[in-house]
Amino acid sequence: MFEGVTLEGVKNDDPRQWFAIGFVKGKLVTVIYEERKTEDGRCCWLVTYWNSTRAERELYEENT
Repeated sequence: MFEGVTLEGVKNDDPRQWFAIGFVKGKLVTVIYEERKTEDGRCCWLVTYWNSTRAERELYEENT
């Protein structure tokens, strides 16, 4: 889904959600997702996404 390097981490424990920051079509975006069980196995469930904030851009730059 992302182009190049992605920064990922845990956002919330209940329900367990992750965040990912990376480039999509040349724009830095932040994604919140959950891992869910389905009849076929597991899948990533997109909760929400947005253009990364200044703080998120700084976090991405400091950690990639």
